[in-house]
Amino acid sequence: MMQRRMTKSQKVMLSAQDWAEAALDAIGRRGVEGVAVEPIARELGVTKGSFYWHFPNREALLVAALQRWEARETDEVLDRVQQETDPRARVKRLITEVNTSKKASRIYSALSSATKPAFVRDYVERVSKRRLDFIIDSYAALGLSADNARRWALMTFSVFLGSLQIRRDLPGEWPNADEPAFAEYVRFLMVSLMPSELDAANNTPAPDVPEWFARRGGHGF
Repeated sequence: MMQRRMTKSQKVMLSAQDWAEAALDAIGRRGVEGVAVEPIARELGVTKGSFYWHFPNREALLVAALQRWEARETDEVLDRVQQETDPRARVKRLITEVNTSKKASRIYSALSSATKPAFVRDYVERVSKRRLDFIIDSYAALGLSADNARRWALMTFSVFLGSLQIRRDLPGEWPNADEPAFAEYVRFLMVSLMPSELDAANNTPAPDVPEWFARRGGHGF
């Protein structure tokens, strides 16, 4: 009877969302295989009884974590970015948003490289497609043709994926979001990732290579 009362208390203290967030933390640190009930329960300071109030098994927890991740990385991010009325500002804000959080970058990298379970790929593809479609729409709103908008959006998206790879493999080479070098990097990208005809129309000068990039010998993507 005492065990039953303790479990009810745990149910009140920890919600299904708490477990989903803990699972996302585990993915960021250890990959998808790091989503295991016992280690997460230890990290949360509870017994497995708390888990079983909310989920029947590990797969259900992983699905809840992926659903939370998809909502955060699409609906929530894009809702904030869409507050910008200027398409160029939307692209800049999206680049800034998706590069700011190291945790979000680690989770995206872990999920995009996961091979099992197969349904993880479905979530990654949906998130990636919504981001790419948003960038395409932003370039199209600048006056580019559909084909050109797609080409420029693909290049911008490839830069984002390359930055994730560098942050994962060479974290010391990447500036933190609160460092001046990061803002310098974003400014550099915003000129580099705009078609030259748009730059000419806006009298935008050719970009200088950021100092932190040059000091590292020009290695980046």
